[in-house]
Amino acid sequence: MLEKVDLTQKLSKQEYEARLPRLRDRLYDLQKACWDAAIPTVIVFEGWDAAGKGTSINCLTQRLDPRGFKLYAIQAPRTYETHMPWLWRFWLKLPNYGEMAIFDRSWYGRVLIERVEGLASDDEWRNAYRDIVNMEHTIADDGYVVTKFFLHISKKEQLRRFKRLEKDPLKSWHVQPEDWEHHHKYGEYVRATEEMLERTDTEWGPWTVVEATDRRWARVRIFETIIRRLEEALEKRGLPLPTTPSREGQESLDRDEGDRPLLADSHSQDRET
Repeated sequence: MLEKVDLTQKLSKQEYEARLPRLRDRLYDLQKACWDAAIPTVIVFEGWDAAGKGTSINCLTQRLDPRGFKLYAIQAPRTYETHMPWLWRFWLKLPNYGEMAIFDRSWYGRVLIERVEGLASDDEWRNAYRDIVNMEHTIADDGYVVTKFFLHISKKEQLRRFKRLEKDPLKSWHVQPEDWEHHHKYGEYVRATEEMLERTDTEWGPWTVVEATDRRWARVRIFETIIRRLEEALEKRGLPLPTTPSREGQESLDRDEGDRPLLADSHSQDRET
């Protein structure tokens, strides 16, 4: 599966700079439309270490209204969380109706790192596929838009990025000993990833494998996928799609009126009561 992904895909700087502002504006307007329609969105980022998950999320959220989304960087469960059903801590992070939750790593750690590193028993990670599909099906039936990304780079490209980061005194902290351990187990992670994609790619929670060798290509691919998913959600409910002004028109609006408000305070209060 992963070996068929074309990792040579790339986008020129000129084309990237021409497309990105329009994609950001479009996503901004769709965020507003989904807020008004009370459509909640879950966006999951998985992928290789140094594949660009963090920078892609940063690029994704720069134009969004921060009152309408929350970002979660998932790490190992805390001690008290281990005394609960394993998905409990993720259920608590699901967004309110109309809002977005963005996960930098997610519940898929159970079938990836916990599986490969022996942190979960065979029964635990095998049963996790059922648990995950059921959870995503449940929230999709309740109106959630579930979009999942796996950022893919080759082992050779990951090695190149690790070495480059280590040479930079301001960025060397990004590469920890466990990152090298994972790199040496690249083949094991490929097998775990391919099984994860095969068993959890569903109609209600589809995976998009992002060719992430070229960061510009990856970011545009992510934007376009989310935009398409949100537009489909609005159309499915018979709601009109927002009209996004041209970039020149948007810049004029921003100069004349300042950034458009997205989430009115009174609206937020109504949802909290």
